[in-house]
Parts: sequence; C-alpha cells; structure tokens
Amino acid sequence: MTAAQKIIIDTDPGQDDAVAILLALASHELDIVGITAVAGNVPLALTEKNTRKICELAGRRDVPVYAGAVRPMVNELVTAEHVHGKTGLDGPDLPEPTMPLQEQHAVDFIIQTLMGHPPGDITLCTLGPLTNIALALVRQPEIAPRIKQIVMMGGGFFEGGNITPAAEFNIYVDPHAADVVFRSQVPIVVMPLDVTHKALTSASRIAAIRELGSPVGIATAEMLEFFERFDEEKYGSDGGPLHDPCVIAYLLKPELFRGRRCNVSVETASELTLGMTVVDWWQVTDRPANALVMRDIDDEGFFKLLTERLARL
Repeated sequence: MTAAQKIIIDTDPGQDDAVAILLALASHELDIVGITAVAGNVPLALTEKNTRKICELAGRRDVPVYAGAVRPMVNELVTAEHVHGKTGLDGPDLPEPTMPLQEQHAVDFIIQTLMGHPPGDITLCTLGPLTNIALALVRQPEIAPRIKQIVMMGGGFFEGGNITPAAEFNIYVDPHAADVVFRSQVPIVVMPLDVTHKALTSASRIAAIRELGSPVGIATAEMLEFFERFDEEKYGSDGGPLHDPCVIAYLLKPELFRGRRCNVSVETASELTLGMTVVDWWQVTDRPANALVMRDIDDEGFFKLLTERLARL
C-alpha cells in the first residue's frame, strides 16, 4: 500500500469547504498534517470555529486546527454571508466545538511544518483566499522549493467571475496574496469556476448523500441545500456548484479532471478587473506556464467518489 499523501488544508468554511474537509477526513490516501483557517467566506473567528465543528462532526478531534490571517495582505476583508449565511455554515445545527484551537499561528505552523519535513513531502490544499500561504512565502521564501504542489480552488476564465464580472471570490478577496503564490514557482494545480460550475449538486445527488443516514450524511445534505439556493437563483441551474471538494477529489482521482499547463497572472491594480485570473489558455504570450489549469470534470465520477467516501464517516 502506498504511503498516504501528506497535506495541509487551508480553508475558510463555508459549506463547500466543509464538504471538502469531510472528503479528506474520509480518505485514507490523505494524511492531514493540520488544517489552517483564514478569513474569507466569513471572518476568521467563524472560519476557525467552523473548521473545528467539521472535524468533530467527522469524529476527528485529533486533527490540529490553526487560526491564521484575520484580513487580506493589502485590501479590506470582503466576506460572503449572502452565500453561506451568517455563521458560514448555515443549514445544519452543529454544536459548538469543544476541541481546542492550537495556540500557534497558522503561518508559523505552515513554515515550521514545511521546513521540518523533507522537500516535496507536503501538498498545500487551498480552499479560500491565499493570505496564509502568501504570508508564509513572503516571510520564509525557502519554503517554496519544499512544497510538493499547491492544489487550489480559485479563479475563472471562460466562466468569468462570481463576485465581480471578472473575478472569482477567493482570488478577489486577496489578489495580492494570489499574485505572490502564482509567482512563487511552486507547482500549482488550479480548480477554477470553469470546472466547479460543472460539479452541480442536483436534487438526486443530495438525496443520495442524505440517504447515507449518518450524522455526516444528513448534515452534508442540509449544508448543500442551504448553499445551493443562492447559485440556483443566480445561474438558473439544478443545484449549486460544489467548488472546494474538487481540490480533494483531484488528489484522490486526478483522472476525473482535464486541463492544460499555461500561465496564470493575477490583476492587482485595476479597479475594473481586480482579482481577475488572466489565463493564457491559447498561449498567446511568451509568459512561461506556471500552473496546470483544469477545465473539465467527470461530474458523475466526482459525486460517486464523494458519496462513497462520506459513507465511511
């Protein structure tokens, strides 16, 4: 049996973040060294608490949770309660967590862990704004060649943006952090809106998760039903896009996704297109490829994997 992939999940839960964390916790191929919380969908005080709620829901109080950046590197924090509800995890009624929050700051934990493990040992899975990762790279540039890869949910190209016409939320919240990450020369895999908008939580898919009958299955179904209402109204789709679990699914079954290597640059100056991910899909510039950008997903295979794994919790 191959050794489990060591990962750090950096997250701002968020219902879709929560489902991604549950998918990771349910998968023995992944060894979660720690989970770091960042301000994003809701403020940090809620994202770190929500992360612990999800670990407890899965019966995994052993996974250490760290609180990180309280705001973006330069701009004021923009949040998304209009999508996720005032707690960030509206839908199920989850109890207040009793597992402790680690005392160490998330950025210190990321640096210490990467410096303490062999190069290429740890993958960073980023589900929210990239503030924690960028702060770690700025403070300790030596970590960059030690990171195996960064697999991120963020950006959009053919789909445009979901918080402004040009920008996807995670990148928009901290475009300067995203710029640091895309310039870092770390291997990057991007799950943009172009992929996640094809992973829709239809009624039958949510029903299959609810029918697991476990506390995890029922809570996940309740989260998804709350979360999808916003996107159904906005896009007129059957179900909402399940963004963040695509990151974890890629680590488990990369064959579910198709994309190409190209250059991604982030707009940090323009008022009109702030946070836009400029993807050179057609290779019309001489900017070197710095990311594997996904565009297609086997959505049936993805939901089959998700449901099968959630059944283990």
